[in-house]
Amino acid sequence: MKADFYETLGVQRGADEKELKSAFRKLAMQFHPDKNPGDMACEHRFKEINEAYECLKDPQKRAAYDRFGHAAFENGGMGGMGRGGFAAGGFSDIFEDIFGEMMGGRQRRGSGGREHGADLRYNMEITLEEAFAGKTAQIRVPASVSCTECSGSGAKPGTQPVTCSMCHGHGKVRAAQGFFSIERTCPQCHGRGQTIKDPCPKCAGQGRVVEEKSLSVNIPAGIEDGTRIRLANEGEAGLRGGPPGDLYIFLSIRPHEIFQRDGADLYCKVPISMTTAALGGSFEVATLDGTQTRVKVPEGSQNGRQFRLKGKGMPVLRQPTVGDLYIQVAIETPQNLSKRQRELLEEFEKLSSTENSPQSTGFFSRMKDFFEGLGGD
Repeated sequence: MKADFYETLGVQRGADEKELKSAFRKLAMQFHPDKNPGDMACEHRFKEINEAYECLKDPQKRAAYDRFGHAAFENGGMGGMGRGGFAAGGFSDIFEDIFGEMMGGRQRRGSGGREHGADLRYNMEITLEEAFAGKTAQIRVPASVSCTECSGSGAKPGTQPVTCSMCHGHGKVRAAQGFFSIERTCPQCHGRGQTIKDPCPKCAGQGRVVEEKSLSVNIPAGIEDGTRIRLANEGEAGLRGGPPGDLYIFLSIRPHEIFQRDGADLYCKVPISMTTAALGGSFEVATLDGTQTRVKVPEGSQNGRQFRLKGKGMPVLRQPTVGDLYIQVAIETPQNLSKRQRELLEEFEKLSSTENSPQSTGFFSRMKDFFEGLGGD
């Protein structure tokens, strides 16, 4: 048995248009096939939601449904709304409203056949040094721009678009079918409300042409990987004089050969010799602000020890604070020893005591106790 349309949308029978639309938007977003690829149950549910909303949002269809239920639409009485399929007419409007951004476009029509231009994306890679200091970058973007020949109207210079003779400028036509009146997009002007008898020879009636334009992009200091910068009205020009879309700059920061970034902090691993770690010493590191800082290594420093250089990290975007730089030492074991070096190390090994290597001495002592506890010989 077919489910009640009100129950399908989860609303009361007295729900107004706003409640119906809100319920539909919520359910459509949840069960849309694009968000549930391959899920036949969600696809079936989505079709039921669509069918219920198509009926209840139309006052005439809703009145008939409230009186006769599903029987009001048997034998084609629904007038073109197929069972379970996408209905012609009003669903396209609500679909664009809900899923327009998700599908990557904003092709909304305005008066006079003007359509909003599409948003554009530009991928830009910068260095860590550029993210630290900020920069102004010049980019060249191929995009649709308003046709200068016809000023974006799409009509040949000296002429103007004319009102569509079929829909009289409404962009839609109505057709009576049984007890109902069905509204469809005008087939002559394709919903624009106007037609062009003499199209502009430069843009072929589109009102826009493809050109490459140069733009300046301000990249602030401290910007992070994956940040999106919006340049309003720098996207694709609208069709026939419609408003342009936006240009979105997606930033990625190239991996650095020395520093790794974590938010506002920087990390650097510095190899030091075994003797420097044992006897103590110092080394210098260059920082992104163009200075050098000396790091002191205390006597007996262990591998992995970390030193903090306060205020030597990345600036925080649009804030006066700066992160820190963390230096981690990695003790390098000497290689390619000469005969004399080997003799000295062997002599050092003989003179070493448990106090010289407390960590290894303690570890192997615990390992011995563990083994004996298992009953080992």
